[in-house]
Amino acid sequence: MALVPVAEALERLLDGATALPGESVPLADAAGRVLAEPVVALRTQPPFNASAMDGYAARFADVASVPARLSVIGTAPAGRGFAGSVGKGEAVRIFTGAPLPEGADTVVIQENVRDLSGGSIEVTEPTTEGRNVRRSGLDFGQGDTLLEKGRLLDPAALSLAASANHPSLNVVRRPLVAIIATGDELLPPGSELGPDQIISSNAYGVTATARSVGARALDLGIAADRQDAIAALVKKAVSAGADIIVTLGGASVGDHDLIHDVLTGEGMKLDFWKIAMRPGKPLMFGRLGDIRCIGLPGNPVASLVCSQLFLKPLMARLGGRDYRQDVRTARLAAAMRANDLRQDYVRAVVREEAGQLVATPFSIQDSSMLRTLADANGLIVRQPFAPAAEAGDECSVLMLR
Repeated sequence: MALVPVAEALERLLDGATALPGESVPLADAAGRVLAEPVVALRTQPPFNASAMDGYAARFADVASVPARLSVIGTAPAGRGFAGSVGKGEAVRIFTGAPLPEGADTVVIQENVRDLSGGSIEVTEPTTEGRNVRRSGLDFGQGDTLLEKGRLLDPAALSLAASANHPSLNVVRRPLVAIIATGDELLPPGSELGPDQIISSNAYGVTATARSVGARALDLGIAADRQDAIAALVKKAVSAGADIIVTLGGASVGDHDLIHDVLTGEGMKLDFWKIAMRPGKPLMFGRLGDIRCIGLPGNPVASLVCSQLFLKPLMARLGGRDYRQDVRTARLAAAMRANDLRQDYVRAVVREEAGQLVATPFSIQDSSMLRTLADANGLIVRQPFAPAAEAGDECSVLMLR
């Protein structure tokens, strides 16, 4: 099977991927979710004319000229309005959020009033008609569309939905990503290692990648290099309702790379296998019914770079999110040799110098070296057959942080 260009691989992987069906969740659990339908106001806000300040509710005709003397006939705290009506020469002591009493049309702030004792006040500063009054429906009216389908529910959106009297919201279901690591040599962190064993680390990075775009991750653990062991975990992923199955390692062409055989034996239709990129050449993609299967390389850096390029956009689309890679223009801080037929993703530190971005590539790019990926904040993208470049030349950088 020929090497598939990166852009074509992504297009094929995303083909037909749309937002998953909606589900109703309590408002308290909706943070960071994506709306599956618009939010329409169930009430008017404010539901009545309300005071915007602490002060005195009065008729503007009585306070148009100052000083003006008024009789205080009652009090209106928030949550308990004044039942009577304000007449000529009268005022009601009112607090922020309280309904404006009938007959009143203006609120004079308390700083502009002098207490004359005996139930009377004197307004000392001029005001304008309707001042410090929030009119009914100032924010929104019942039936207004407040939030559109596809909106990510941030704190302001959640508060708005709450104020519109929604106890729950219909949001896009979060995609479930089942993760299967493979390899006799792998043990979980904290294990006592034998002379031929290493720590399994890739699943933690893939899980974090999934959660960064709102997906759920189900780590099914490590399968031994046997077809029955791998098949058992694939069946668990299917039973759990996974939308995506991610395998880690075992997607190459060695005698112990069993992922392809197991997945096709379970009914997967292979789409492509091997990408024209570095790191990450042995990436595999296929479909097992409605489940998308992605076989990530076992090398840690290749696994995480492929997660950034392919898995992250897929999870975002299934979750109803608008996701775009953050690609910027920078200047090279060091010369780079000509590239071959594979698109290269070179770990680099990107800094701003004199108003422009400068990318410094690490001198060693071995795909097993996680430390350089952790230290990098960008990947220099080198197109296939890109000519040699000198320090100061322009380059494209995929920002990681």
